[in-house]
Amino acid sequence: MATATDILTLTQWFSPAFPVGAFAYSHGLEWAIDTGDVVNSEQAGLWIADVLQHGTGWNDSLFIGAAYSASAKDLCEVDATSRAFSASAERLKETQLQGAAFCNVTGEIWALDLKGLTYPVAVGRAARLKSLPLELTIQFYLQAFVSNLAAVAMRLVPLGQTDGQKLIRALTPLCCAIAESATTATLDDLASTSFLTDIAAMKHETQYSRIFRT
Repeated sequence: MATATDILTLTQWFSPAFPVGAFAYSHGLEWAIDTGDVVNSEQAGLWIADVLQHGTGWNDSLFIGAAYSASAKDLCEVDATSRAFSASAERLKETQLQGAAFCNVTGEIWALDLKGLTYPVAVGRAARLKSLPLELTIQFYLQAFVSNLAAVAMRLVPLGQTDGQKLIRALTPLCCAIAESATTATLDDLASTSFLTDIAAMKHETQYSRIFRT
């Protein structure tokens, strides 16, 4: 069972105040909004749900779980696979830079041996070292991922604050379901069929006017 300390630790790790720079990345959503593929709350919700179920959300959950159970020796192989599943230069930049920031801050504050890991692998390893519940860790990770993309939509579509929060609330059960499934899955279950979101991230690399880094 999760303790209050577990919950508060995860709350801190995935708070917007925790300096991993998640606010700087749109995961290709900025391009989709700019080209008119996402123009309202419903479309934003469908876009984010697809990323969760069929793309980065699912795969990152598996990488968290693999890192959680991996030995120190095997961790490098998990991390290499995580990098290989980045479908574009911007996706790789996201996971490397956020991972480096998470490793630096978490390692210093909690005295953990973390360095040079992609973001989900760093989260999984840190959760294991702190004996945090795996499923709860994945739930927090996914909810933070959804919240960040919802914030992009709130800013650019634009959505109102209430609509943005409704979107996050509507996707919460999906985050829980993915986390539950991921705890019994392995890296053999990695898959990605969210092709449009991958293309959006690639197109964003040369987008003329942009706010976000990806």
